[in-house]
Amino acid sequence: MRILFPIPIALAYLRWGHRAAWMSAIVSGLLLSVLMGPYLSLLFCIPYALLGVQLGMMWKRRSPWLPSISIGTLISTLGFFFRLSLLSIFLGEDLWAYVTNRIADIIQWGLSKLVDWGWLGLEVLGQTNLVVVQIVTVALVLCSDFVYLFTVHLAAWLLLERLGNPIPQPPNWVQVLMEEE
Repeated sequence: MRILFPIPIALAYLRWGHRAAWMSAIVSGLLLSVLMGPYLSLLFCIPYALLGVQLGMMWKRRSPWLPSISIGTLISTLGFFFRLSLLSIFLGEDLWAYVTNRIADIIQWGLSKLVDWGWLGLEVLGQTNLVVVQIVTVALVLCSDFVYLFTVHLAAWLLLERLGNPIPQPPNWVQVLMEEE
């Protein structure tokens, strides 16, 4: 479902311009605030409403997929950290520490497997560097958001063309993969 969240606002931008897209984002946020509370409204507006406006703007200007996905990835990543900090405040726990601990566990597990297979020596199994863990965490979030934005582009390319508002064509390799025989 989350793949489709920014597409209606982007469609409003494509059909009626930036004012309609911002109005759609605000009205969606207000409706969610009334129906489900301000907390869920914020969780929708920060990444998805902003993404809808950004994607609509980039698609209206016929921007290629890579710049559109890259900017969207940054917005989505900032939305992830916003959600993480908001949840940390409401729960009274430091969720960033929890996430980095889980990533440190994954790194240690991967290093232990590499040691078991004989690819690395035992000296790598010492204390994991916190800075490296945080860099890996941010890199994983960026990678995840990049894949998410690519999927949103793919869904919008397939959907919006049928609605009469096509977005820019994907790279050739994507078109080759999506060709029907």
